Amino acid sequence: MDPSILFGAHEALKDEIQTNGSSSNVSRSSTPDGTSSRTKAEKRKERKARKKAEALATSTNEDLSDKKRSHDDTDASNGKPNEVADSSSPSPSAKSETPRKRIKADAKGMDAEPPILTDEFTAEATRSIPATGSDAQNATSGQENVDSAIQAEASGSEIGQSKTTVPANGVNGAQVGSMQITHSVRHQVALPPNYPYVPLSSHVPLEKPAKEYPFTLDPFQRAAISSIERGESVLVSAHTSAGKTVVAEYAIAQCLKNGQRVVYTSPIKALSNQKFRELQKEFKDVGLMTGDVTINAEASCLVMTTEILRSMLYRGSEIMREVAWVVFDEIHYMRDSERGVVWEETIILLPRKVRYVFLSATIPNAMQFARWIAQIHVQPCHVVYTDFRPTPLQHYLFPTGGDGIHLVVDEKGTFREDNFQKAMGALSDGRGEDPAAADSGRGKQKGQTKKGGQKGPSDIYKIIKMIMVKNYNPVIVFAFSKKECESLALQMSKLEFNTKEEKEMVSLVFNNAIGALHEEDRSLPQIEHILPLLQRGIGIHHGGLLPILKEIIELLFQEGLIKVLFATETFSIGLNMPAKTVVFTAVRKWDGKEFRNLSSGEFIQMSGRAGRRGLDDRGIVIMMFDEKLEPASAKTMVKGEADRLNSAFHLGYNMVLNLMRVEGISPEFMLERCFFQYQSAASVPELENELREAKDAADAIVVPQEEETNEYFDLHKQLDELNRNFRDITTHPDYSLTFLQPGRLVKIKYEDIDFGWCCVVNYQKKHSAAKGKPAAPQESEHSQYIVECLMHVARGGSVPTMRDVVRGSSTLASSGLHPVDPDQDGEMVVVPVLLSTVQMISGLRLKLPKELRSRDARQQVKHRLRELFNRFPSKGKDAKGIPLLDPVKDMKITDDDFKSLLGKIAILEERLSQTALYGSKDLPALYEAYKSKEDANEKVNSLKKRLDEAHSVMQLDELKCRKRVLRRLGFTTNDDIVEKKGRVACEISTGDELLLTEMIFNGVFNELTPEQCAALLSCFVFNEKSEQQIRLKEDLAGPLRIMQDSARRIAKVSIESRLPVNEEEYVAGFRVELMDAVMQWCKGAKFSEICKLTDIFEGSIIRAFRRLAELIRQMEQAANAIGNTELKEKFEAARSKLEREKSIIFSPSLYL
Repeated sequence: MDPSILFGAHEALKDEIQTNGSSSNVSRSSTPDGTSSRTKAEKRKERKARKKAEALATSTNEDLSDKKRSHDDTDASNGKPNEVADSSSPSPSAKSETPRKRIKADAKGMDAEPPILTDEFTAEATRSIPATGSDAQNATSGQENVDSAIQAEASGSEIGQSKTTVPANGVNGAQVGSMQITHSVRHQVALPPNYPYVPLSSHVPLEKPAKEYPFTLDPFQRAAISSIERGESVLVSAHTSAGKTVVAEYAIAQCLKNGQRVVYTSPIKALSNQKFRELQKEFKDVGLMTGDVTINAEASCLVMTTEILRSMLYRGSEIMREVAWVVFDEIHYMRDSERGVVWEETIILLPRKVRYVFLSATIPNAMQFARWIAQIHVQPCHVVYTDFRPTPLQHYLFPTGGDGIHLVVDEKGTFREDNFQKAMGALSDGRGEDPAAADSGRGKQKGQTKKGGQKGPSDIYKIIKMIMVKNYNPVIVFAFSKKECESLALQMSKLEFNTKEEKEMVSLVFNNAIGALHEEDRSLPQIEHILPLLQRGIGIHHGGLLPILKEIIELLFQEGLIKVLFATETFSIGLNMPAKTVVFTAVRKWDGKEFRNLSSGEFIQMSGRAGRRGLDDRGIVIMMFDEKLEPASAKTMVKGEADRLNSAFHLGYNMVLNLMRVEGISPEFMLERCFFQYQSAASVPELENELREAKDAADAIVVPQEEETNEYFDLHKQLDELNRNFRDITTHPDYSLTFLQPGRLVKIKYEDIDFGWCCVVNYQKKHSAAKGKPAAPQESEHSQYIVECLMHVARGGSVPTMRDVVRGSSTLASSGLHPVDPDQDGEMVVVPVLLSTVQMISGLRLKLPKELRSRDARQQVKHRLRELFNRFPSKGKDAKGIPLLDPVKDMKITDDDFKSLLGKIAILEERLSQTALYGSKDLPALYEAYKSKEDANEKVNSLKKRLDEAHSVMQLDELKCRKRVLRRLGFTTNDDIVEKKGRVACEISTGDELLLTEMIFNGVFNELTPEQCAALLSCFVFNEKSEQQIRLKEDLAGPLRIMQDSARRIAKVSIESRLPVNEEEYVAGFRVELMDAVMQWCKGAKFSEICKLTDIFEGSIIRAFRRLAELIRQMEQAANAIGNTELKEKFEAARSKLEREKSIIFSPSLYL
């Protein structure tokens, strides 16, 4: 590849800067310490230029808004507003960016970090929305009664036909005026050194713009378009539906007007297809490249996934010589842990002559990203940020089992504390449902008993009915699992939201869409079952749906034929499909590791779907919750800052090999320029301050008798570790479960909260509590058992349910439970806890009453416990403490390792008793002081390590280890020359390139049929969980064993090369669930037949099959790279059998 494609513009740009540098209208620091080296004449000339620029800025900023705007930058001496920040007196943000000594860069021209200048202004825009009498009512009550809304519905009428116009905030009332909603627009720009910058505020719009709009542009759109007209990159950071697409369209229009090519990238193929359709309608000369589909590849505007663009860059595609602009849609996707690295690679590899439009959700560190772009591409990057929402939002809470919604954040963004507390108080007491029940976490279902013994509809049923009665539709209901989406939709299946004409239109669209499918596919259960729901105006959207159904539902929703859509959070990515109302079925989610509250960024992204621009005065967000929230947590979620754009950069073998293969760049080149490295280096000043403060804090702690205390502390620390090992063994399920009978006394401690001695009521395994659902594989054996204990706690806490413990959604700490002494006022409650919280097991058992529901029965146990504590006091001269089970005599733990542990504990206890401070009255105070100093010193060491890492090239050690693996496996030489194996691995990006290359060179595929090849390759593209037990026939089990043996060899080489690889996890990562399904499909089985072979959702099967086709295509290229024609033909045959004509798996997108 010609390196000039990447760097050709660099030297020319430098010459241009040197030639024009003296004519800049913004002053620049030209020396490393920020001092100026200009002559007095130059300074006078620049002052005049600056005054002229400020005059221009004033007039231009007046044009930006119909109203007078206040600006953020204010002269400290006289308080006058500055239209453009004077960069000769840098702002605090500019000062923090003074040049510093950079890591030695690759030879290809990485300049010192530029002294970033800011051309900053802010503008405010005001819009009016109708105000209603309901605001006054909400200000007092803040509650909307859901049950009354249902009862108010006219008997027998179709909800969707209601003609009553209801104000958007939910209560009828006469309009009493208008409410003013203001929003701000902030502009900044990051500049490379010596760039001849003219303030954006002095930009004069083109007489004949590249594209004209039939509406008045918002201030942020005008600022971004001005940047594009000047030929300068821009990052637009704004909420969903704010109008960012206008900016992208203008960049495309300008390229087409100038005869240039432009690339529009999106994170997912579905979004690329949708964007292609939209842009083709607007501009005609548009093409699409997604890997699956290529349409009009010679077009001036090309829509593609970011992976395709990266591949074109690595291959040195001629197209890239002609590209002038690249639009990165949803750039905040760069933080995605798996695929985010693709964005960074692509941005770094693009030529410096290219300009960019970055479209993003609101990100708080947008300027940091712009500085990175300015540094690596030596060009300005503007940031236009707005908190503008075309439709302001009202946020409501709905407590489980409650009868009303509570306004907690109004359209002005005010958090209403009183309403929040009312919602918490209304939280249903009817908790403790079966954690595996279909309605888990969603309150009572239809027909179940509510408080007071009454039967009634489910919570979601009530909310949807209210929404439809009050014309708050269309509504998107976000659930956090595919099964829950379908379960909730089925609860609505008896409701009618569409008119007769709308039903007919739904049927027409649906039948036309599926008409191209085989008859056998048209009768699939998913297709047959969903039509009745769609006709009623109810939709489902999740990753497990057939892709054609997802697209049908999207089209119906856009046309207003779906009134209620149940969706997972993937629906919030990119697709332009707003609704009037958004409902969250929960405020907690499982993120693959734990149950946690939604982050503010996730909440902002999903709730942003509420409110349709030009149609709704307000958008409505309703959050269902089934456990108490802290006000701070709720505020953070609803009003918190959006998630930062943090780099997810990580090394991969395909990246390393491609960079070693391309002339003029290297893996080190990528590491030095990645956003990950930039963010790390940018943290240096803050880390230095933290380190200075931590050192001062550590030095301030003085410990008398430090030497003696140190001796005691070290021995005590060692003894604590041994005692932890002792507890782990004695409470292990193998030894402890036998003794956890009802009435057994156990000591419970969670983190630092000691609940003391409690009474066992019962215990059970986690998957029993979840009705057969297995525990997570990463859990310890202690965490797989739940012990129900009767304990004495302070009043007012929220007792976690069995479901909470199974899901991990509540802990003893988060529930607000606190232990109290038996003599103090409190209450006896049964609390489920994990076995891992059990610290000691007593030899004593109490006889428990037959039932513990009554308060008297629990108080009886409390009195018996108090008698035991008096009989076995833990303090004083006669202190014996509650007797414990003997681990050897009672529990029969007799293995040699345990006996050795007991011996070590005895020796350390003896040594501890001989220390100078043992028994001293000053020991507790000395111990705490020494511990504080140790903690402070540990913090200092941790900060030193982080600072060293920030000063070095991040991940460089990992790169060395990966290169070692490549050399040992024969992919590269000792001189980093890519061998034949390495060239083959460069062709593979969809699967594990090392393992697949090893399998090719070891001849694994040579003896397999095309069907077997496809089945074996399915292990590389499927990663979803399945609860099905897989039994493979030998024709698949044999090749699988060979593949697993190769994987173990690679894992061993990786471990020997000092990479942190777990051999068993690595091998288990190749999932076998779809092997038989792929085999049968390639042999001609129907789709309905292969669906019966697995418990995987149909949509997930199709997604895996499409990825498999992409992988097989790459395997063809790999075989071709080594000239193995026979193997190439075998892979072609496998792909041919996989990609059957007119099959539902490979049916074309409805957007194309």
